[in-house]
Amino acid sequence: MFEEFKNAFARPNYAHVQLIWINVAVFVILLIADLLTWMLGAGAFFETIYRQFSMPSGLSEYLSRPWTLLTYMFTHSMRDIFHILFNMLVLYWFGRLFVEYLGGDKLVALYILGGLTGGIAYLLLYNLNPGFFGRAEMVGASGAIYAVVVATAVLLPNYTFYLLFFGPVRIKYIAMFYVIISVLYVRHGVNLGGNIAHLGGALMGFVYMKQLQAGVNWGGWITETLYWIKGLFRPRSKVKVSYRNVRKTRPSAEAPDKVPQEEIDAILDKISAGGYDSLTREEKEKLFRASRK
Repeated sequence: MFEEFKNAFARPNYAHVQLIWINVAVFVILLIADLLTWMLGAGAFFETIYRQFSMPSGLSEYLSRPWTLLTYMFTHSMRDIFHILFNMLVLYWFGRLFVEYLGGDKLVALYILGGLTGGIAYLLLYNLNPGFFGRAEMVGASGAIYAVVVATAVLLPNYTFYLLFFGPVRIKYIAMFYVIISVLYVRHGVNLGGNIAHLGGALMGFVYMKQLQAGVNWGGWITETLYWIKGLFRPRSKVKVSYRNVRKTRPSAEAPDKVPQEEIDAILDKISAGGYDSLTREEKEKLFRASRK
């Protein structure tokens, strides 16, 4: 784990750790701002700063801060350390598993899609019945993390986590527990807005994975946008390169990396039956090559 966090931005497919670093960085920056403004007796100024990261429930307030639909999913409560701690632990466990099978780009896209869906669900339902919800502002990565949890459970329903005090538990039951708890909380009005966002993220995780299994990547536009943004900050090469047609010596340059779908299906069936550790080294390499498509 230490090596993962140390090299998070230096190696591919460490997106789960990169997302954790971003969440922690936002938390630390806001914590420092909170301490400084408190020492200077300017607590009201910190509240103004914090509102720039938290998503308001009122439509008119949201329209004055539309960027909060993105920033809220990287922001956590400053009064409850367990809010960010539990969220990051779940993101690490499920995100690591997701990345192992589908790669970091898809994890980032799913995280953002889950957060967007949770935020929109929160905003829409509040404005349909504001008296029922009450005035509030929302922060937290839970909606995005619920999407990751549910999507991973749909992909590998029988994969087993070993939980303290419980022993081996299949992740489909963990995902079901999370969803049922949120439904019960909504029914009894506990953290209503937050749990609506949880369920919105969970729904996106389910739909995203079902669509991905059908060959449709709903997060492709997010991946392309992020690559475009990264390209703006990359130094352009000053070396001019000329190209010429060269006769191919083999039918396809991609042939060595292509893994037949029948083999992938057989490997996934083997995982469902005996877990990832039951695969041979060759089977793991084939699965990794297929995930880079």
